[in-house]
Amino acid sequence: MNSLSPARLSFALFLVCSLLIPRAGRADDLLMNSKIDSHIKSLRSRGVLRGDEKTAWIVYDFTAGREVASINSSSMLQAASMIKPFLALAFFHEVEAGRLSYTDTAKRHMELMIQKSNNDSTNWVMRQTGGPALTEAILKRNYPTLSQQMSIVEYIPEGGKTYRNQGSAGDYGRFLHELWYRRLPRADEMLRVMGLPGNDRLFTKVRSIPTGTRVYNKTGSTAMCCGDMGILVAKGRDGKSYPYAVIGIIESSRRNNSNYSSWISSRADVIRGVSNVVYLEMKKRYPL
Repeated sequence: MNSLSPARLSFALFLVCSLLIPRAGRADDLLMNSKIDSHIKSLRSRGVLRGDEKTAWIVYDFTAGREVASINSSSMLQAASMIKPFLALAFFHEVEAGRLSYTDTAKRHMELMIQKSNNDSTNWVMRQTGGPALTEAILKRNYPTLSQQMSIVEYIPEGGKTYRNQGSAGDYGRFLHELWYRRLPRADEMLRVMGLPGNDRLFTKVRSIPTGTRVYNKTGSTAMCCGDMGILVAKGRDGKSYPYAVIGIIESSRRNNSNYSSWISSRADVIRGVSNVVYLEMKKRYPL
């Protein structure tokens, strides 16, 4: 009889546990989902989001051990730089298999890829794992539940204007779930790099989230996509930590080249607004 891989077994347990959530927990989760949905609809009604813009959202509560909000989680959308943690996963998989080494040079490129979103370093990392097609094959063969809508078809073009690599909020959510529980190779190192000071749309300038909240994230930006995927670790008044993941993606059907800066800034603020909604709902659940 075929045995389940660790990633498949973990995902199966995740699905089973979701069926055992108490009714009160389900009601809270429906409220979280509804609050996000209502917030987005309000932005659309006021013209902050256009009708041609798709959005996708996921919230995972690590304290409760379950996904508490999911909107358009399976939609294949532009991955932009949110593909980069998956490239790190493929690289570290090969390191664990003994086919690559995590040298000082590799560490430098890894930090530049994640912290600075440097595209030359990103392409260096992808070359080590054999290029786009072979990198995708490593992920789909060894981490199929984390790359269900993942499509890696190109290196990052000059200037970062890439539109063809794709993923889903669900992919990013499952990745963060496995990463936080240290079920991925070199998980601690990936968390360290994702936690280096840098840009984010989940904590910085979010009105209600207090100073001292830890963030492990990766943003993604093109003239058609604005996103962020990350884990926030909120400090409770009881001295405990309350980690949760937020994934937000906004994809436009047309390129916003002429007004790129204003478009990406306003859509980043939309993600910050949703992150604010999530934190306020988490505050009702825990002593934050």
